[in-house]
Amino acid sequence: MNTSLAVFSVIVLAALAANLPFVTRRFLGVRAMPQGKTVLHHLIELVVLYAVVGLVGMLLERQIGQNAPQRWEFYAVTGALFLTLAFPGFVYRYLMRHPRR
Repeated sequence: MNTSLAVFSVIVLAALAANLPFVTRRFLGVRAMPQGKTVLHHLIELVVLYAVVGLVGMLLERQIGQNAPQRWEFYAVTGALFLTLAFPGFVYRYLMRHPRR
């Protein structure tokens, strides 16, 4: 796989995964939550999806070449980027008015 294609695909996957918890009412895409999800449920989903995207990124990096060693700074920056990518979903879920059902 081309390096730039791998980077682009990880960024697109991260953007989709970061917004997924705010779009669906299912917890981790499996269990339906009849009363809706709380902020804690959204945070748990974000952490799990961050780890999944990180694993996909590591696998793609391993296919291209050798994995580079990462320290805490890398995880702090990518975590902040993941939260930034989740902002549109947060706005959709918590700040926009939705019609009552």
